[in-house]
Amino acid sequence: MPDERTNIEQLITSSERIGTIGSPSSTSELSLDILGTAAAKKLVGELALFGFPQDGKNHYALGQITEVKLKNIWLEDPTMRSLARQRGLVNPVSGQQDTHLGEMTVSAVFSSEGTEFEPSILGTVPATGTFIHLASDQILDGLLQRYRDEIFYLGHVYGSTPRLPMWFKHFGSGLHGAGEAYHIGIFGKTGSGKSVLAKMILLAYARYPEMAIFVIDPQGEFSKDVRGELRVEGFPLNLSNVLSQLNKEVIITSVRNLILDRWDLFNEILYESAFFERLSIPKGENRRIACDILAGTSDNPGKLQKARITLESLHQRESFNKAWEILGDENVQKQFYRSEQSRERFKSVYLESDQNEFFNNFWKPITELFRRDRRDAISVDRLIQQTFDIGRPRRPVVVIDLSREMATGLFWNDTIQALVIKRLLDGLTYSAEGAYRENRFLNTLVILDEAHRLAPREKIENEKQERVRLSLLDSVRTTRKYGLGWMFISQTLSSLHREIIGQLRIFFFGFGLSLGSEFFSLKELVGGDPNALKLYQSFRDPHSSFDVESRQYAFMTVGPVSPLSFAGTPLFFTAFNSPEEFLRMNNLLRAT
Repeated sequence: MPDERTNIEQLITSSERIGTIGSPSSTSELSLDILGTAAAKKLVGELALFGFPQDGKNHYALGQITEVKLKNIWLEDPTMRSLARQRGLVNPVSGQQDTHLGEMTVSAVFSSEGTEFEPSILGTVPATGTFIHLASDQILDGLLQRYRDEIFYLGHVYGSTPRLPMWFKHFGSGLHGAGEAYHIGIFGKTGSGKSVLAKMILLAYARYPEMAIFVIDPQGEFSKDVRGELRVEGFPLNLSNVLSQLNKEVIITSVRNLILDRWDLFNEILYESAFFERLSIPKGENRRIACDILAGTSDNPGKLQKARITLESLHQRESFNKAWEILGDENVQKQFYRSEQSRERFKSVYLESDQNEFFNNFWKPITELFRRDRRDAISVDRLIQQTFDIGRPRRPVVVIDLSREMATGLFWNDTIQALVIKRLLDGLTYSAEGAYRENRFLNTLVILDEAHRLAPREKIENEKQERVRLSLLDSVRTTRKYGLGWMFISQTLSSLHREIIGQLRIFFFGFGLSLGSEFFSLKELVGGDPNALKLYQSFRDPHSSFDVESRQYAFMTVGPVSPLSFAGTPLFFTAFNSPEEFLRMNNLLRAT
């Protein structure tokens, strides 16, 4: 076997020198004296490395250059500055006496252990004059040879050509396992590329047959890609083909075939619908009493349950007739309308109403959500059971499309969507707790789009949506130890609940968080590193490019997501802007 250390030394020697370690420097930040041959190069964002001895072993440190400064001590003299102001330049001082100084933050250090490399730390400051080299794909491949099966690429080092190596380990133990679940956050304005990045990460985790993925998709974006409905513009990543190549079973469920299975849900949806509105009962206490009498809850059965009407039979005309009969009972009317005048108004509307119209327009669109004999219908519990079945040799990718587009002909709005999401969250948490009691580690990632809508920092006035927020917070706190990790995709950082942000282990920050409260929140998470924040602020809006092909989607990432980030420092990369390059670099191109 060839000596990897010798190969690395040869690769480093042949790579371009851009500077030397200068003074003052520390183990946390190095000052660089930029060589004259590299002064005209674009250096900010470049991945650089240097070799140095420590504890009798050869070590190699890598990091990104975060800032370059120009210094000319002669022109800082007031007299010279006055001349420069008058003449524009002062020969032979201007340009000739310039020095370029760089700042480099070390993110990873490797020590040579025979023919392999082990993670280490920068425990000393190398001598001044130590050469700094530009990293290359060949050097990174050599240093990370032992991890080559785990490496996954999302893009290139920010503003440079080498690919930034990353790893996304499954949550279980054993080969390629992290041994614990992670919570992940992807943040950025609309158009920053966060959804595309999330789909790339989905495929990174989908490589593992023992890992399941559960996607709650309020806008239907993931569902379209998984179905293979490619868009003409943007990033047409065919998730359907790639998942098929990975032998991943895909289960796509929409509101049209998702069976709601709780009387509590029927009660809430009936309350939100126009059914009672058309019977002259506005939202409020009276309508709540009417819903409780008619539908009840799982713990407190209503009259429909007592009449032995089941949820799955609610869509039948006989069930509607029974409900209509109950509402026509004067004793029932007295319970939700105490004044005689109100009862008379209700009775008048009730008697004049067209029962066929009420059944077709108000009752059926609600009760269809609970109907079991629909095509490809599946209950929430059954769907979660399939996801959490760790006995499957290849576990599925489950996508639940909750978009309005898929709810045509059903009663559907943001509040009903929130109620269904809460049912999913409660089901996930309850099932995860059961698995934990049985000593089953779930090894599952839940992806939640539009997280800022579901779990804002401030309390939500809408009671149903507030319940979703509380359920989500509870899930994030408790499910990680069960092997259930969450990926939150959000347009905003400052308005997402602090509890969720505090539980995240891996962060991705795209364009659009560099102003106001967003930047303040970002600064808190990055630790106030001024150079890292300056580099983030240099991100440009992807949509400011001249055409789609030249768009650059830049991200800053924090957390254990790369073998080059175990020092905890931020890393910067530009995501692939073509599906072909992404698939080719990760050996997935054969899937298309």
